[in-house]
Order: sequence, then C-alpha cells, then structure tokens
Amino acid sequence: MALIYEKRDHIAYVTLNRPEAHNAIDPETVIELVGAWQDFSEDTEMRCAILTGAGEQSFCSGADLGKLIPLWTGTRQPETVADKRVQTNPMLAQHALLRDFPLTKPVIAAINGSAIAGGFEILYNTDIRVAAENARFGLQEVKWSIVPAGGSTVHLPRQIPYARAMEMLLTGELIDARQALAYGFVNQVVPREMVMAAAERYAAVIVKNGPLAVSAVKQAVLENSGKDVKAALAREMELAFPVFLSQDAQEGPRSFKEKREPVFKGE
Repeated sequence: MALIYEKRDHIAYVTLNRPEAHNAIDPETVIELVGAWQDFSEDTEMRCAILTGAGEQSFCSGADLGKLIPLWTGTRQPETVADKRVQTNPMLAQHALLRDFPLTKPVIAAINGSAIAGGFEILYNTDIRVAAENARFGLQEVKWSIVPAGGSTVHLPRQIPYARAMEMLLTGELIDARQALAYGFVNQVVPREMVMAAAERYAAVIVKNGPLAVSAVKQAVLENSGKDVKAALAREMELAFPVFLSQDAQEGPRSFKEKREPVFKGE
C-alpha cells in the first residue's frame, strides 16, 4: 500500500508508505490520499488527523519524478487505473496535498524526516507541526526552472516572515528543523523517535474539546484570512452562533459545574 490509513480513539492516522522512494507521491498515493481525506472529512467519529511518513529519513520528497510528473508531460503512458485517473484529472494531486480541499477538522503533521517540494507544500494545510531534529524543509523547484505551484507563493509568505519566505522560494535552498522553528513554521522540534508521541499529545487534547467548536474555529481562521476586520468579525459570529446553540455548548458548562469531563457528541 502506498498509504496506511488507520482510525482509533477519534484520531485518523495517515501515513505515507513509500520509504524506499522517500515517500514520494506517485499516482497510487494520490488516489489513496484523496480517499483518506474524504473519509476523514465525512466520518463524524474522527475529530483530528495525524499525517506522517514511514521510515526514518523522509516525511515526503514531493511528487515522484519518474511516475507522476511524466504522466502530465506526456512522456509516460498510463499503465494502471490510478495512472489514468491522475492523468485525466490533474487536480486530484492538488486535493491529495489538501490544496482547495474543504477540510475544517484539524490536521497535525508528525514530520519524521525531510519535507521537500510537494512534501513541504502539504504542510501549509496542516494546523500543528512537530518536526524531527533531522528534518529539512524546502522548495527546490526554481533550480529546475519549475514554479512551486502547490500553494507556495500564496501560503508561505503568510505563514512565515516575507523575507524568509522569499529567500526559500527564490534560492531553492533547504532549511533545517531549528530554522523552521525559528521562523514559526513548526511548533516543536524533538528527537525523531519522539515525533509521533508529541503529535499524539496534541491530538489527545484536541479530541477532548468540543468538535463543533474546533471545526468552527478552524473554518473561521481559514475563511477570514485576508478579509477586512469588519467582514471577518461578522463571519466569525455567523460560524460561532450555531455552536452556541448546540447541545455540546450546554454540555461544556454543565460538566464544568459538575466537576467532570465533558462528553461531547458533535451535536
């Protein structure tokens, strides 16, 4: 399997599973990722996802230059069902990277190794990021006269300081985990063997919170980025008001008063 997709304790685990290819994204990975994100989005029992890579060296090295890119350039003919689907609909690869994919549930990145090109771009669409000490990050596309069009020119300057973003985009040079932490791109840097445990600690806290409130918070942040303050505040209230009227919003204060853990049902 190009992807391992597991669900337990309200957490979906999405693991890129091509360590021999540095977890590069081939057509099979694209199709399986799109299916996993769709399932995660629709499963009301799932409240948070953790995205990681198999192996000890790479989180994801981006698109498979031998299998995925040649389908679009016409230098390789489709051989599998996945090949045909990806060739027919190139936007599937963008959806796999969560670009233009309407996902309001939180996603935590457990970055076990290097995140390059598309493997870096998928991180824009995660909400909390834990990186291994050996991880490296970057967009080397300009070195090959390619534009990093997985959202990099839009998202990177919004997620780290402008000058740092332009340095990465224009030079194609990689940064290490400590630099990513200093730029504010990742939340934590830990030894590689502690990456998943750190990601699960975040997830364990999030899944105990009210799922309707968590979803509304993420949706508000995503939708209001770039809006003027008045319009953003109005939209925030539109998203918040239905949550105030929910059963979960009644359960939260009630459980606090009764000195017990709340039992949220997403209703």
